[in-house]
Amino acid sequence: MKKLKKDDLKQEVFDLYDDYAHNKIQRREFVKKLSTYAVGGLTVSSLMSFMMPDYVNSIQVQANDPRLDSDYINYDSAKGGGSIKALLSKPAKAKGKLGGIVVVHENRGLNPYIEDTARIAALEGFITIAPDALSPLGGYPGNDDDGRELQRKRDRNEMLEDFMAAFEYLKAHPDCNGKVGVVGFCFGGWISNMMAVNLPSLSAAVPFYGGQPKENVDQIKAPLMLQYAGLDKRVNEGWPAYETALKAAKKDYVAYTYPDVNHGFHNNTTPRYNKEAADLAWSRTIEFFKKNLS
Repeated sequence: MKKLKKDDLKQEVFDLYDDYAHNKIQRREFVKKLSTYAVGGLTVSSLMSFMMPDYVNSIQVQANDPRLDSDYINYDSAKGGGSIKALLSKPAKAKGKLGGIVVVHENRGLNPYIEDTARIAALEGFITIAPDALSPLGGYPGNDDDGRELQRKRDRNEMLEDFMAAFEYLKAHPDCNGKVGVVGFCFGGWISNMMAVNLPSLSAAVPFYGGQPKENVDQIKAPLMLQYAGLDKRVNEGWPAYETALKAAKKDYVAYTYPDVNHGFHNNTTPRYNKEAADLAWSRTIEFFKKNLS
């Protein structure tokens, strides 16, 4: 059987996966449409396997890494619906108080990629919290398909309030210096933008390919770093209006668009990952946080 490489796939396959990952088409329709591209020795099953996330072989910082103190905690849900489970991480040998970062997951709960990202950020000298917005429904179920289905059952504005509660938890943590930023991916990018709108004491926000706020942009106080994928037509169509509003309100922002990369380019578990763009975007993110959270 032919060994698949990213260059073997047409852009339409990535666009199709984007529709599937964002609940625009169901799995059965995704498989059916994917069969169109099962040519030249490729099979539908091999295409499916290649496109799905590989968490086992993609972890960069293990959960038991001795350089970190990393464990799960719980904090009160903003809506009074019990508690929210979250991964709290910080350097094991940290000296003094640290800047804080809320790490916000995509539309499928706190999966291994987001936990890994939170640990990676903590190694840069921060205390990080990565909440699971699926906690009231039992938490991330262990696979992304079921995770997406669960997340669809929650109101996104209620989830926003739960992430803002994580901000308050981290801000008051004895190991935090009181300066807290947020980084989020996809759905988490929208959450990051909305936290900037709703939290005047937020110290920095870095939305990765996140949906834009439609109103109250003038309320933003935090400096923004906005990360976009050049091929991401779905999210990028909202950027011109957002930029116009940011400019009109004279907000502190910088925006980067990485050419010829797909939505999800930071996520190293799927073939949408682009190492060069991901590394550059992440280095800019960390530098931005070190500037604003120290």
